[in-house]
Amino acid sequence: MLFGVLILVFSPLSAQQFERKEFNFNLDWKLKQGDINGAENPKFNDKNWKKVTLPHAYNQEEAFKKSIEEHSTGIVWYRKKFKLPEDAEDKKIFLEFEGIRQGGEIFLNGEKIGLHENGAMAFGLDISDLVQTGNKENTIALRIDNSWDYREKETNAKYRWNDKNFNANYGGIPKNVMLHITNKIYQTLPLYSNLKTTGTYIYPTEFNIQNKSARINVKSQVRNESDSQKEIYMEVEVMDMEGNRVANFSTDLVKLASGETKILKADKMLENLHFWSWGYGYLYDVNTKLKEDGKTIDKVTTRTGFRKTDFKDGKIWLNDRVIQVKGYAQRTSNEWPALGMSVPPWMSDFSNGMMVKGNANLVRWMHITPWKQDIESLDRVGLMQAMPAGDSEGDSRGANWNQRTSLMRDAIIYNRNNPSIIFYESGNEAISEPHMHEMKSIRDTYDPYGGRAIGSREMLDSREAEYGGEMLYINKSAHIPMWATEYSRDEGLRKYWDEFTPPFHKEGDGPLYKGELAEAYNHNQDAHAIEDIIRWNDYFEARPGTGKRVSSGGVNIIFSDSNTHHRGEGNYRGSGEVDPMRVPKDGFFAHQVMWDGWVDIEKHSSHIIGHWNYNNTIVKNEYVVSTGDKVELFLNGKSLGFGKKSNGFLFTFDNIVFRPGTLKAVSYDPEGNVLSETEKQTVGEPVAIKLTSHVSPTGFKANGADIALIDVEVVDADGNRCPTNNSEINFQISGEGKWLGGIGYGPENNILSKDLAVTNGVNRVMLQSSTKSGDITIKAKAKGLEAAKIELETIPFETKNGLAEKLPGSGLPSNLERGPTPLSHSYTEKRKQAFIKSATAGSKEEEVYKSYDDNERSEWTNDGNLNSGWIEYELAAPTTLTQCVVKFTGWRTKSYPIRISANGEELFKGDTNRSLGYITLPLKPVKTQNIKIELIGANSEDDAFKDIVEVNPTKELDLYKDQEAANAKGQLRIVEIEFYE
Repeated sequence: MLFGVLILVFSPLSAQQFERKEFNFNLDWKLKQGDINGAENPKFNDKNWKKVTLPHAYNQEEAFKKSIEEHSTGIVWYRKKFKLPEDAEDKKIFLEFEGIRQGGEIFLNGEKIGLHENGAMAFGLDISDLVQTGNKENTIALRIDNSWDYREKETNAKYRWNDKNFNANYGGIPKNVMLHITNKIYQTLPLYSNLKTTGTYIYPTEFNIQNKSARINVKSQVRNESDSQKEIYMEVEVMDMEGNRVANFSTDLVKLASGETKILKADKMLENLHFWSWGYGYLYDVNTKLKEDGKTIDKVTTRTGFRKTDFKDGKIWLNDRVIQVKGYAQRTSNEWPALGMSVPPWMSDFSNGMMVKGNANLVRWMHITPWKQDIESLDRVGLMQAMPAGDSEGDSRGANWNQRTSLMRDAIIYNRNNPSIIFYESGNEAISEPHMHEMKSIRDTYDPYGGRAIGSREMLDSREAEYGGEMLYINKSAHIPMWATEYSRDEGLRKYWDEFTPPFHKEGDGPLYKGELAEAYNHNQDAHAIEDIIRWNDYFEARPGTGKRVSSGGVNIIFSDSNTHHRGEGNYRGSGEVDPMRVPKDGFFAHQVMWDGWVDIEKHSSHIIGHWNYNNTIVKNEYVVSTGDKVELFLNGKSLGFGKKSNGFLFTFDNIVFRPGTLKAVSYDPEGNVLSETEKQTVGEPVAIKLTSHVSPTGFKANGADIALIDVEVVDADGNRCPTNNSEINFQISGEGKWLGGIGYGPENNILSKDLAVTNGVNRVMLQSSTKSGDITIKAKAKGLEAAKIELETIPFETKNGLAEKLPGSGLPSNLERGPTPLSHSYTEKRKQAFIKSATAGSKEEEVYKSYDDNERSEWTNDGNLNSGWIEYELAAPTTLTQCVVKFTGWRTKSYPIRISANGEELFKGDTNRSLGYITLPLKPVKTQNIKIELIGANSEDDAFKDIVEVNPTKELDLYKDQEAANAKGQLRIVEIEFYE
């Protein structure tokens, strides 16, 4: 009987019943800055090293304290001791690093086991042969170099994205680490670097959005590292968000020889699906199980979502509904003060979720592949994203180009199951057609069915790119989607409301930038919000529904103030619509109003810019951002009249005299029906401090890395925030927590300080948990204010021998607030395009087609003589025209005196406005089949956007790098022209 029990315990069948285990490897690390001899040795004495929980960059406490180029650099060592569980004997053991910065050598038990250098992407290591089991201690050590001039070992080439302008250098291990234990027959990890494996690929096809059905396809790379042939099959379970199994299907039985690797495939048509959408982060768990003799020997759970995309007719389609890009070009570091990028997953949701609340629908991560935590966060909150590989500016050659393609390959394999990724970005600036073809080939090899367009910034006339778009400027297309990859580069700190509110900052005051006045980088909140409105309206006017050639939108740079390339008075970039602690500026609310719809406005709203707490001597302009056709302002119930509408959404009320009370804005449609109302009230004198906490939905964990956010407000007797109060607050903390503070405007931005002022009545501070659970008490006091206290409690976080079963991000809920994709159309047709059949011109007639060829990299220009500066267009049919939309070369700097006529009758005459792209000229309505545009005087030259000093108009596309064009006075130069009924 005992013999039988022993056979059962030690039989191979029992071993095969082991299922994959995945552990959180973030706990119990130590670090020490400096190049330390012998630190890879397991017996090295690291007693005095700093104890940390990952993710943790060794210099992260410098975030926002120092300008990016001043961040600490050099060598840092990380070490950790761990033991494997007892059942790990004779198993495969893998380490998964989500990323290190910059280059690192990895050692296990004194032996070098790997090198990783790109500083951006995840990588894996097979440690099966070196790791010790049987309750024996292992030591892992990493020597990491985050120097700005780090060079790849093999090629001696720098990494172009290791750049002081945009890639904050948070060095060491600023991302998560996991440990995997599998049987010797296993599904591989999606980690190409080092492991050369591709993992699982899940994608839907054969969509029927109306019927909520699609075919779910599953491919998994399986490897047999046992010493014999095996007969196995793969079973697939699809689980919904409520934990219900909605599908179960399998492959046929497959023979897998020892040492063989195969792709196992299975698919099934599913119904009643919830399609992932904007603001609807519906996700499924797809369990892929390897089975032998009916028993599970490996199980991988992939969290993914299903959605349909199309990119055609100049538009972007999500689940058969057109969506215009409205969002942000955000730094990939997505950093916070004193933490850098190394935040817990719930804070990623907090920040990214704010974008959705502000009605953004897409994030374009800038220059560098985002880390997995942010990608998964955007899955949950329901925010589309554009995923770059790695780049600085322009194309690359040789080793630098190989670095970029390798990174794109790795990033696609690692992230191709994340539904929020809609675009792959091949470069931050145009690349050659062969290089674009190469990038597309990588996509087609590793993600042929993911429904993702691949392209690059610019690429306006590319035959290879599947989307394009400049920064700053307006592009339109009837072919591939064109959307602005970044626009509105202005900056402004949150502390400046306007010129009438302490600290009384005059609009535009600040240091020079590159020797020039820099008003655009030293805005107050009023001016910054107004600039946001002006910039967005250009894209809104060219949205789908306004013709055959349309703009697919654009992304504002940036969402949150960033510890990167700055131009204003601060040592960080103030372009954000929220500050570094994610406290909103007025620009956030302006976008929230303008962006509430897939294309057209779907929910009307208004926002009064600024506050209503002045003294009775103040007379100032008031501004309202609104989706209404007209807006009326009321003060204490008395009408102050209607605002002057401009730039689509901006309503200006001149010379409003302040009186305490309630300021109310009411918006109307053309018939006078109320669309929306909003108000601001005069707040009483400050009397108290108010504290409000934010913690993870899964609890404040005692893991040494979790964070609690605490809002700090100064309020009046009724609990209303005092919007002009800037009181200095002193904080005291006791219990099991570490003070991280927030950001202020004192020395070194008050990073880590316990003395921190509120700004416009509010600020936000942070606490970090220790590894011991318990109570934390925070007290806040200030002169003349009632003090406040808040108590928090951290919950235990179980870890054993350096391993924890609870993975980062597990249990975080999805945002489903916006609901599924509506089945209705997202826009109406606003006007009808009159199509051009042919044209004649005063000169260069063989090139006149370029003025209407739907190619913004081509243009028609005359020979420079005034009398030859004309084109006459023949339309396809007689049409009553009301508008001419035209993009002139030099649109930013040149004004053209022109006349537009039909059959000798003048329809328009005047000087054209300078712009960031297209202008719309009203025409006297006349039915005609022929229409003529002609230059009637000398051009005038003046940069209408001279405050954007880093953008040279002769360098950018608006003058085709023609240095003589700025001086030409008799040229009519047309990029694209359109006519509308």
